[in-house]
Amino acid sequence: MMRNHDQRYQKRRLATSYVTTIISITLVLFMLGLLGMLVLHAKKLSDYVKENIGFSIMIKEGVKEIEIFELQKRLDKEPFVKSTEYITKEHAAREFSEELGEDFVGFLGYNPLLPSVELRLKASFANPDSIAEIEKTLHDYPIIKEVDYHKPLVDEINKNVERISIVILGFSMILLVIAIALINNTIRLSVYSKRFIIRSMQLVGGTQKFIQKPFLMKAILNGFLSSIIAIGLLLLVLYLANDQIPELLEFQDFNLFGILFAAVIVLGILISWISTFFAIRKYIRMKTDSLYS
Repeated sequence: MMRNHDQRYQKRRLATSYVTTIISITLVLFMLGLLGMLVLHAKKLSDYVKENIGFSIMIKEGVKEIEIFELQKRLDKEPFVKSTEYITKEHAAREFSEELGEDFVGFLGYNPLLPSVELRLKASFANPDSIAEIEKTLHDYPIIKEVDYHKPLVDEINKNVERISIVILGFSMILLVIAIALINNTIRLSVYSKRFIIRSMQLVGGTQKFIQKPFLMKAILNGFLSSIIAIGLLLLVLYLANDQIPELLEFQDFNLFGILFAAVIVLGILISWISTFFAIRKYIRMKTDSLYS
């Protein structure tokens, strides 16, 4: 009777250890996944802001519309261009009149505004050095009179993006180190509870590889299961966030999310396997007297 009670106690203890390990790894992977989602959203938001940096390209007086369309086509083929929009003199006048609140063309008797092309850059080119080169390239077109953009705004955007990137990178590294330490400690405690089983296997002639194999296979399974649960939680967070803030859909790239989820799975399995490997090796090499300390 006493023996059955001890066996049930040991089973409950092992089950509790197993569940605790899964929960701990899942929570850590979930936090890392959340950070990854934050980084992805920050990158997309940064690209969105940069791609709204644009040039107002003023066309010389008397240039035919067909020449402007030809310029627009040539600009669309440039590697730095995301989009272009042709603004006629009449359209520019209507917008300016709406801003002023009165018809300035009727007051002056003519439309002094020039036609223009609004150009939006690709995010990778929205930095001061690239913009300076782009400005020189645009001035080479003979029908372009003037190129205008907000240089202070460009500088400020790039400085802020750089600061935010450094902060996120630093925080990511700290969280990754903490995550690895937490998972490692959890697994070491789990293996510690089985140290006498390891010693028993040694006493009956089990080799190091033979003893390690079931533990490492279990570690891979634990890492995979934990990562799947963590991904499920991340998808739930993503669903709730999109439900509350539909605009987030504009900044989401589901291909990148697929890569992130794959990374969570690989990280979960890898950390679990490595931590288990070193923990088992420690107890295999440990002297019998030390097992009781």
